[in-house]
Amino acid sequence: MRSRAFSIAVALVLASTAGCGRATLHTGDDAAHGTRIARYRIHSRFVGRSLAQVVVTPARVPARPPLLVFLHGKGGGPESNVNGAFLSALAGLGRRAPAVVFPDGGDHSYWHDRRGGAWGRYVMSEVIPAAVRRLGADPKRVAIGGISMGGFAAFDLAFHHPGRFCAVGGHSAAVWLRAGDTAPGAFDDARDFARNDVIALARARALGAPAWLDGGASDPFVTGDTALASALHIRKRTWPGGHDGSYWSAHYGSYLRFYADALARC
Repeated sequence: MRSRAFSIAVALVLASTAGCGRATLHTGDDAAHGTRIARYRIHSRFVGRSLAQVVVTPARVPARPPLLVFLHGKGGGPESNVNGAFLSALAGLGRRAPAVVFPDGGDHSYWHDRRGGAWGRYVMSEVIPAAVRRLGADPKRVAIGGISMGGFAAFDLAFHHPGRFCAVGGHSAAVWLRAGDTAPGAFDDARDFARNDVIALARARALGAPAWLDGGASDPFVTGDTALASALHIRKRTWPGGHDGSYWSAHYGSYLRFYADALARC
């Protein structure tokens, strides 16, 4: 286990590099939960810039652990979800816990190939291979999930890469019914939306992996997420709360148990 001094140093480094609106680690989380936290950068040829990656490895992780790719929401960053609630839930899984990579998806890339960069190819061809190498993870046991923008993208990437993932999860996923309803910057235009319309994709083809969707009862994406769950033929979990960190922190344990169970069966 890394020392408490090391964990505090890591937390301070992450805090100093976080942009406006980006969450940072609580000091001491690494020592308190027995996890190893590391940071490195990928110079992406698909996006054309250097992007930070944060990886978390549980202390009791076995050799060649499974890998969870966890995508942040709009305005977030790779540190956004690396907090005490997430680390505690991960530690609670014991030897079933996956190693986790938190990549940087920019402010509002929505993690798909578009005019501003091939963000989907960056995840598939750069983020995942780099994390597998650095963590010694099993490249055949990979799950993907995310928050809001990242939840949308987890399904979008899974549909465009069938059979690649052992599980797919969206937590308050940013899903819209129509191109005209989308947030500014989420898609280049109506054609870009149509290529990445996860509801239409779910109706047209099988996902090929266990899937999870949840959201707060007052979340603004209730309608889109409910339609996606129906198209996937899965149950959408709805709990009290909104589209915010307190909601997600309250449910990290449920999310991570879903990924661990699916990865164990994969």
